[in-house]
Amino acid sequence: MEEFHKVRRLPPYVFEQVNRLKATARAEGRDIIDLGMGNPDLPTPTAIVDKLVETVRDPRTHRYSSSKGIPGLRKAQAAYYARRFGVKLDPESQVIATLGSKEGFANMAQAITAPGDVILCPDPTYPIHAFGFIMSGGVIRSMPVEPDDGFIPALERAVKHSIPKPLALILNYPSNPTAFVATLDFYKEVIAYARKHEIIVLSDLAYAEVYFGDEPPPSVLQVPGAMDVCVEFTSMSKTFSMPGWRMGFAVGNERLIAALARVKSYLDYGAFTPIQVAATAALNGDGSDIAEVRDTYRKRRDVLVESFRHAGFEVPAPEATMFAWAPIPEPFKGMGSLEFSKLLIEKADVAVSPGIGFGEHGDGHVRIALVENEHRIRQAARNIKRFLASTNGNLHNVVTLNARR
Repeated sequence: MEEFHKVRRLPPYVFEQVNRLKATARAEGRDIIDLGMGNPDLPTPTAIVDKLVETVRDPRTHRYSSSKGIPGLRKAQAAYYARRFGVKLDPESQVIATLGSKEGFANMAQAITAPGDVILCPDPTYPIHAFGFIMSGGVIRSMPVEPDDGFIPALERAVKHSIPKPLALILNYPSNPTAFVATLDFYKEVIAYARKHEIIVLSDLAYAEVYFGDEPPPSVLQVPGAMDVCVEFTSMSKTFSMPGWRMGFAVGNERLIAALARVKSYLDYGAFTPIQVAATAALNGDGSDIAEVRDTYRKRRDVLVESFRHAGFEVPAPEATMFAWAPIPEPFKGMGSLEFSKLLIEKADVAVSPGIGFGEHGDGHVRIALVENEHRIRQAARNIKRFLASTNGNLHNVVTLNARR
């Protein structure tokens, strides 16, 4: 039977191959250390859970909620932006609650995309950034992901050679998967160009609070005039260890927020009200929960970088996010990231995400998630060290190991 049109536009989900191999290994009784999916293992802070439990006991909260988000939650998000970034937002017209940032991006794509619209998207990037628009009929033109001196010239070339003119540009800093961090000066250049050429800017700031340097990552909305063209998406999943709660936000340009609100009004009734109340309490807290999460990821990052280096697998230290973006070790580069990831499961009992899953330019890397405790990360390093020692850095041995699978 022929596949449906939108399904045909989607490539095979490469992560599923790794997931199947991981499931098979576990069914055989093997202890797989899973550093693949960015699924936070830390418990949601007790005070947030307590607020959920308290609220859910009131049967009035069991009814349909508001698709835009309850007023108190939108006010709390506006207050967070004012404290953290010095950005003033109108909770009524410039803030909307989403079912995680992923849903926000997908529904924004539905709201603004006409068939054939060109979207400028970094490569590699988080998959929904591209596929939300592909499913909406858009056409993706790849952009470099690094926020360096080459970005604006690349942006100029993309606009010059795109027909029709690009509708939107996607930014994601701190970046998933590369962990690149952008500066406010970089955002100023991008916004100036976007305003001049009337290009929408969609910024994914899901990792705003998971950073390891002295300077917290900025918001693009700090740039004067950014509100004219920009919407920014944030998530509570990593900041407060609330991934399964599905709570995020879109904030910024009133026209774009209104378009998203209209689409969402047809599709959902918003998150369960007790979740929204608990999320409000989290945002209005003193920030200690955020600092504790950040410190945990910092410690895990340091252990990962050191222990993997001793194992013979050099992992650059990320400046932010809960991920490390690691080049495939030299003897394995020719295999590509998918085959290398599968080999790590089979020979080292360690799961990582193949870079090809984030775009063709990610194929020389794997993404390693900081979702296991320090003990398990060290165990993963020991497993990898034994595996690498068994190959003796010899490509023939690597190929032989791969052929025996």
